[in-house]
Amino acid sequence: QLQLVESGGGLVRPGGSLRLSCAASGFTLDYYAIGWFRQAPGKEREGVSCRSSGDGITYYADSVKGRFTMSRDNAKNTVYLQMNSLKPEDAAVYYCAAAAICTFEPKRYKYWGQGTQVTVSS
Repeated sequence: QLQLVESGGGLVRPGGSLRLSCAASGFTLDYYAIGWFRQAPGKEREGVSCRSSGDGITYYADSVKGRFTMSRDNAKNTVYLQMNSLKPEDAAVYYCAAAAICTFEPKRYKYWGQGTQVTVSS
């Protein structure tokens, strides 16, 4: 069974950092493009970052560029999202997802995790 499980969310003060993890089971992450998305209450799900399979080229939304970094540990079949300089507007449920190609369109992703809550508040 193909499964993605996110972890690492929590409460952090503005300016703080969190590292989210996305662990895959039932398939090899390296064979898929992996995207991180987020969804705040009342808002549409938006793409945050995406890492292509193979060459590992990573793309970031303008809103997180320079603050968020996506990485992959093939040995652990896990993808990470390091989030620094967090802002209140970064608060959302964060999801990882797997697709054939790297895109910020949620509908193109076939496999999704259950999400992890990130709260940024003083």
